[in-house]
Amino acid sequence: MIFYYAPFTCALATQIALEEAGADYQPRPVDFRQTEQRSADYLKINPKGRVPALVTEQGIITETPALLAFVAQTFPEKNLAPVSDPFAFAEIQAFNSYLCATVHVAHAHRLRGSRWADDDAAIEAMKRKVPQTMTECFTLIEEQMFRGPWAMGDNYSIADPYLFTIAQWLQGDGVDIDRFPRVADHSQRMRQRPAVQRALQAQET
Repeated sequence: MIFYYAPFTCALATQIALEEAGADYQPRPVDFRQTEQRSADYLKINPKGRVPALVTEQGIITETPALLAFVAQTFPEKNLAPVSDPFAFAEIQAFNSYLCATVHVAHAHRLRGSRWADDDAAIEAMKRKVPQTMTECFTLIEEQMFRGPWAMGDNYSIADPYLFTIAQWLQGDGVDIDRFPRVADHSQRMRQRPAVQRALQAQET
């Protein structure tokens, strides 16, 4: 497998999962500074011009929730998701879909407001709103969605690397992670996992 990523984007979640699974994969960085994600070669891999993307024997997969589910189902012996329990697996998918469709979008209003507006004043207004919307998202996670000690309860799952990845964006979004003690504790424990350390080291090189 070939894994296309950009450092410290949402692709980190999938790279952690691949490391947790002990997957045999080749990491390929995509240089956003050189807009490589819009290059003709990369658009053949992912016409959306975004990361992550995973090239497998069956084809190419994009979108973080789909990639995380693929890793869990490809390596069921690693117990990264309750793949044999439709309801429990759907709960994890719901958690990850919220991170993808709501929290990530709220964060993106700070850096990529031009996706939604052309007016400079509107883009600046979106940026100013980000600390509020991210606080609201993580308040819901902290108080209602996070089960503890891991995101979905007693067992570590593919929801954990995704939550960890997005929680790392809070400081840049003007939100103190310590406002959410359960999420902050989760992030600290995640950093102690060897797979997380390997993924972070890979993204830093």
